[in-house]
Amino acid sequence: MNTLLQNKFIRLIIPVCAILIFLSCQKDISNEDGLNPGQVADLTTKVNSSVSGFVTDENNLAVLGANVSVGGTNVTTDKFGYFQVKNVMVVKNAAMVTVTNPGYFKGIKTYIATENKAAFFRIKLIPKTNSGTINAASGGSVTLSNGLIVALPANAVITVGSGTAYTGTVSVAAHWLDPVASDLNETMPGDLRGIGTDGTLKTLTTYGMAAVELTGASGELLQIAAGKKATLTLTIPASIMASAPSTIPLWSFDETNGLWKQDGEATKTGNTYVGEVSHFSFWNCDVPANYVQFNCTIKDQAGNPIPYSWVRISVVGTSSAAYGFTDSSGYVAGAVPGNAQLLMEVFTYYNCGVPVYSQNFSTTNVNISLGTILVPNTSSIATISGTVTDCSNNPVTNGRIIVQQNGGYYYNIYPVSNTGAFSFTILLCNGNGAVTIVAEDMAAGQQSNSVPVTLVAGANVLGNLQACGITTQEFINFSIDGGTTTTSLTPPADSVYHSGNGSTTQSMIYGYSPGNPNSEISFSFNNTAIGVGTTQTLLSFYSIGTGQGTTTGTVTITEYGAVGQFISGNFTGVLVNTIPASYNISGSFRVRRNF
Repeated sequence: MNTLLQNKFIRLIIPVCAILIFLSCQKDISNEDGLNPGQVADLTTKVNSSVSGFVTDENNLAVLGANVSVGGTNVTTDKFGYFQVKNVMVVKNAAMVTVTNPGYFKGIKTYIATENKAAFFRIKLIPKTNSGTINAASGGSVTLSNGLIVALPANAVITVGSGTAYTGTVSVAAHWLDPVASDLNETMPGDLRGIGTDGTLKTLTTYGMAAVELTGASGELLQIAAGKKATLTLTIPASIMASAPSTIPLWSFDETNGLWKQDGEATKTGNTYVGEVSHFSFWNCDVPANYVQFNCTIKDQAGNPIPYSWVRISVVGTSSAAYGFTDSSGYVAGAVPGNAQLLMEVFTYYNCGVPVYSQNFSTTNVNISLGTILVPNTSSIATISGTVTDCSNNPVTNGRIIVQQNGGYYYNIYPVSNTGAFSFTILLCNGNGAVTIVAEDMAAGQQSNSVPVTLVAGANVLGNLQACGITTQEFINFSIDGGTTTTSLTPPADSVYHSGNGSTTQSMIYGYSPGNPNSEISFSFNNTAIGVGTTQTLLSFYSIGTGQGTTTGTVTITEYGAVGQFISGNFTGVLVNTIPASYNISGSFRVRRNF
């Protein structure tokens, strides 16, 4: 479930669920199938659910090969960062989606599931970057530029698993989550619900979060020793300083049930909250409140669902707001404050400033449904239709349409029927219809060129798109010291992807096989003046067998399509400053471009 806090007082939990029936066009209040305020959490009842979504990195680039776990089922994200899990049993009141990817904190989303309905998420992973070191024997602190401070007392660290005291250097990976950040709903774990000290479920108003992980000199996971406490200091943003209470409950995130757990309190000191913690994971400063459940279905005037739209619900007269996404059926649901005057607004995406629809409504102490909302025809509603054929000009029977919006940062995926036809409704940002469209034949592993299209309000008939001419094959092949055995990584069984490694001046190629822990590889090269036929400088290389050292070598680019298409080439070089003294490295690759 995607939620976002802008300020104080309200937190909306919006799991994005497909609805299978039509609801009334006006407000329909019921008290069925939900939690009354203050009810003890039921975390045993399960329902059938389906989940889909997109996973991106800190640069909003698609993450390929991330592991996604839902209800005991595991899948990996594709080249668009897309995942889908169908018909799994999940905990009704706290269904979880857990994303793991090397080098990142876990991305965990929690939602209230409804039988035989789906959920949709956009999940932005947080890099697990070393923020500093502390000597375990003497203690110390690490301070981030945003004001987050992690302080350890002397002799307070143990090795996870063995429980033995650790006295060496502690590496601190820490990240502060700004409670007023526009992407908080994508980066934070859970759905801003927690279990209070009385055992009841609450919705939470956050004043700041932090993710912290401790590791030892050999990469071993560390924790705080029993009977010891570490200290966390979190900055309070100026925009919510006035409403920040003098003391506030502290909550730690429980990865077993996807909910926050009340665990101590923090004190307001200047522009910060300071509190003691007994272990490290995600921590949160929150004010709890009761809630009721909410849902609605958003469609256009013709009754077509408006999928992937961004919904904001706020308390009238305040800037407090929280967000979620509609799914393929236009349905959105979750938890909202009871006995409140609220405003719902529908946007194209989070940084599109003008809503295409808004409506005021009020809540009591029972659940509420706004039914089916038909958005009036505006300059921001477009319908797209057409057909897809394969290389033999036959209708594609297993295909999809990929649409990139918001400067390429947002992917949306729409189905193609078994007759090769597609039709869907999309929201334009302030009338801006600039998108890029790709048709894909999933059975044949072929796709069309990326087609730039300027959509207009109303009907957009694209005609036929031929998913042919560009193979969707991706791979990384490499060998060490001219070995007769070449390691080959090929999706979907293996993960390969392209990123900027935090920069647009270099490209990084990464791959690994979930079934082969010795297969991990990454290498980077200069991205300046890159194109087909150019020779780029090999900047770095890493594999399980060689480690990482100073690299000399080159990368020859043999294919360089547009973003969303493919980059391929060959590389060769020498890895030095390793044991033994050097390795000869070589290989080839083809991956989808992410920037």
